Amino acid sequence: MRESHMEQVERWARFVREHPDEWRKPHTEFINALFQNHERVLKELLRTKEGREKVERLYGGRKGRR
Repeated sequence: MRESHMEQVERWARFVREHPDEWRKPHTEFINALFQNHERVLKELLRTKEGREKVERLYGGRKGRR
C-alpha cells in the first residue's frame, strides 16, 4: 500500500531529526534533480512551435523567449 503524503512528511521529519548531519545531501540532490528535470523538459518543449506556445501560455511568454 502506498504511503499517504502525511506519512511521507512524517518519515522525512523523523529522518531529519535522527540524522541532523546527513539529511542535507539527499535533500539537495533531490531539489537539484527537480530543477534539472524542469530545464530538460522546458528545452524539449521549446524545440517545437506547439511546445513554445504551451510554455508561453504557462509562463506568460517569459521563458519562451530563450
